[in-house]
Amino acid sequence: MRALLAAFAAFAALAVAGCATVDPKDPNCPADARDLPLTSLYGRWEARFDGLPAVSVVQLGKHPDYAGVRGTITRNADGGAKPSVAQLAGDVDDEGALSIDESLDGRAISGNWAGTLQPRSCGREFRGTWRNAANDSTHPFVLTKTGAMEGKQ
Repeated sequence: MRALLAAFAAFAALAVAGCATVDPKDPNCPADARDLPLTSLYGRWEARFDGLPAVSVVQLGKHPDYAGVRGTITRNADGGAKPSVAQLAGDVDDEGALSIDESLDGRAISGNWAGTLQPRSCGREFRGTWRNAANDSTHPFVLTKTGAMEGKQ
C-alpha cells in the first residue's frame, strides 16, 4: 500500500510539474497577447504591486456580455483586517495590451490595469501599470497565472 501511495504521489508531482512547464520555443506559445485564446486568461492569477506588501488573488472567467473577461481581485489587508474584494472586467485590445477596469462597488471605476504579455511567458505573465482612480497614483504590477478555472469557460 505504501509503495502504491508513493507511486501515486510521484505521478501526481510529475503531472503538476508538466502542466506548469512552459516551453518558450513551442511554436504554439504565443509571443503576443493578440494571439492568446481568450480562454487562456480564465483562471486564477497572482497579482503583485510595487510598493504594496501583500499578494492579491485574481480570478478571471468569461464575460457574459462581450468577448472579454470578468472576475474579482482579493487584496489581503495588513494587520489582519478583512480583505477587500473588487470586481474586474476587461480584454486584450487591438494593440495586444491587457486592459482591465476595476470597481469596488460594481458601478464606479476604482482602478485601471494596463499591461503587456511578457516574452517567453507563454501567456502566463503580464506586466504593466495599475492606476488608482481615487488619487491617480500608479503602481507597477506583475500578474502571474497560478491555475486554471475548471468548468467556468
